[in-house]
Amino acid sequence: MEVNLDELDVKQNPDENRFEAWIDNKLSKLDYIQDDRNFVITHVGVHPAFRGQGVAGKITQVGIEYAKRNSLRVVPMCSYAAAYIRRHPEYAELTKQRADE
Repeated sequence: MEVNLDELDVKQNPDENRFEAWIDNKLSKLDYIQDDRNFVITHVGVHPAFRGQGVAGKITQVGIEYAKRNSLRVVPMCSYAAAYIRRHPEYAELTKQRADE
């Protein structure tokens, strides 16, 4: 099944500490830990049936944009999230520690 990223509905599920996208009743997600200052991305996972179609990138983008809107520092513990930020330098500033920390 081909995924249309423009129509992919990524929702935050704060009870599970994740952003999730359900495609054909199969879960793809970004897991995170959050406190007052930090948004730590611990894992990005895409159901095998939908890998290689940009789903992980879309979910990661939504998560990082959430952190940006909420003035949170992004800490990419997940190797995929770290690679995503390297490929999207517009988000690099969000990973920097603040002077007051």
